[in-house]
Amino acid sequence: MTRQMTGARMVVQALKDQGVDTVFGYPGGAVLPIYDEIFQQNDIRHVLVRHEQGAVHAAEGYARSTGKPGVVLVTSGPGATNAVTGLTDALLDSIPLVVLSGQVPTFMIGTDGFQEADTVGITRPCTKHNWLVKDTEKLSETIHQAFHVATTGRPGPTLVDIPKDVQFAQGSYTPPAKSKTDHYQPTVKGDIDAITDLVELIETAERPIFYTGGGVINSGPGACQILRELVDGTGFPITSTLMGLGAYPATGDKWLGMLGMHGLYEANMAMHDCDLMINVGARFDDRITGRIDAFSPGSQKAHIDIDPSSINKVIHVDLPIVGDVGHVLEDLLRIWKSRGRKTNSDALKNWWKQIDAWKEVKCLTYRNSDKIIKPQYAVERLEALTRGKDRYVTTEVGQHQMWAAQFMGFDEPGRWMTSGGLGTMGYGLPASVGVQQAHPDALVINVAGDASWLMNMQEMGTAVQFRLPIKQFILNNERLGMVRQWQQLLHGERYSHSWSESLPDFVKLAEAFGCKGRLVKDPAELDDAIQEMLDYDGPFILDVLVEKHENCFPMIPSGEPHNKMLLGEVEATDAIQGAGATLV
Repeated sequence: MTRQMTGARMVVQALKDQGVDTVFGYPGGAVLPIYDEIFQQNDIRHVLVRHEQGAVHAAEGYARSTGKPGVVLVTSGPGATNAVTGLTDALLDSIPLVVLSGQVPTFMIGTDGFQEADTVGITRPCTKHNWLVKDTEKLSETIHQAFHVATTGRPGPTLVDIPKDVQFAQGSYTPPAKSKTDHYQPTVKGDIDAITDLVELIETAERPIFYTGGGVINSGPGACQILRELVDGTGFPITSTLMGLGAYPATGDKWLGMLGMHGLYEANMAMHDCDLMINVGARFDDRITGRIDAFSPGSQKAHIDIDPSSINKVIHVDLPIVGDVGHVLEDLLRIWKSRGRKTNSDALKNWWKQIDAWKEVKCLTYRNSDKIIKPQYAVERLEALTRGKDRYVTTEVGQHQMWAAQFMGFDEPGRWMTSGGLGTMGYGLPASVGVQQAHPDALVINVAGDASWLMNMQEMGTAVQFRLPIKQFILNNERLGMVRQWQQLLHGERYSHSWSESLPDFVKLAEAFGCKGRLVKDPAELDDAIQEMLDYDGPFILDVLVEKHENCFPMIPSGEPHNKMLLGEVEATDAIQGAGATLV
């Protein structure tokens, strides 16, 4: 028998049927009927954020750390427009989200009513798909479709815009099993002939490399496990984008570290000199490729991706394979084993000798100090004191983000949450809120910069209200560090508006929010300060005063290929000079 209920109740019932346990949101007039239904149930937790951008980033942190879609509820007009940055961030980083937005009643749409905005029009470019529901009869099925689209194929954000009169009206509820979702069924199985061709390339390659991205993590733990077996079985080196860290363990002996603009020397050199590149779930973004016409010039390129629009979009590849990473890797491993597990072992030994020589450059070397805390040292000590714990790390965006990627190691997927494609300052703090909500007993740390952290600092109020013991590790150089670095290296040391003369006292700010804070500026006291942060049973802000003008190296300058890196403090060796890298 068909169940009749209001649109508002349909929303809550649909969320329950989709297995949702947490919603991040902020109420307003256009969603009050839904909030009234939330009040009358106990199955779904609602986390009241302090800003709608914070709600979406929190949902991203929840989604990235659990593998489940994050859910957001915002009101019409400014509530929806405040969510746009988070939606775009999730679209570029392939994070599954469902955002439910309120809208003025259907009879007022187009009249410039109070808090009216064309939410569907505004969010069309920054969602996988969106809907405006004008008929309560279609509401529940539309929400189920939104979850299906968000989580199927290449994940991403969806949005359902719900007018207020649709929330009040009665209609028939459609359960997920009876919803029409078969119109969107992306290809998940790769072409076997193409996969067999890739196996043949694996068997003969002399200088191969696996280049992996966030698509491996999005495919699930099984894909990560198959990737590990394939890498360890073939003995091929593996590198990763910023978003793919953790798919292969950082402690693994085939791991080269992250590649790209601030990637490791050995990873970038291997990418440049390889003869077979196997791209698994990455999209050849510009932070990775450097100069397009000089990107890995001598390699045959294979690209495994579930999104056909990503194939040949930036880099032309010789062997495209459209399909879910997990399914394709499973077939790839099976066929490779069935043909005798062959590789070009002699050539591979020589390739590893070259890679080991590049590793000897020790590109992350920096000149430490006993007078002032170097940011690299701060992150190294954070890594040392938290390794082995049940740890999740989020970041803001800037130099500190790159140092965290360089100096912190992740052995499991879903433990590293950062803004990759959009580079959204203000991401890390609300993301840590979402991660902690999903993993209440885990250690959740946000590695931040002073400027980026201030962009969504209001979410400390959320952490205090919901007793979320998130740790804010602020590398405070009193500068917009990455902007200042580019101005130094590329703009004649003209430091245009890359510092602040009115930063708050972060310790007093912590106290104002009702949590704990500490300032540390002496390297000898750093470990004690980190330990105090870790031992405290509530939210904590650690203000780490660091060297103001430290640069993040290695760095591929804009417009240069992978073998033209700036290497900072490392000593000039034959390996560096032979590769043409530059010391600064």
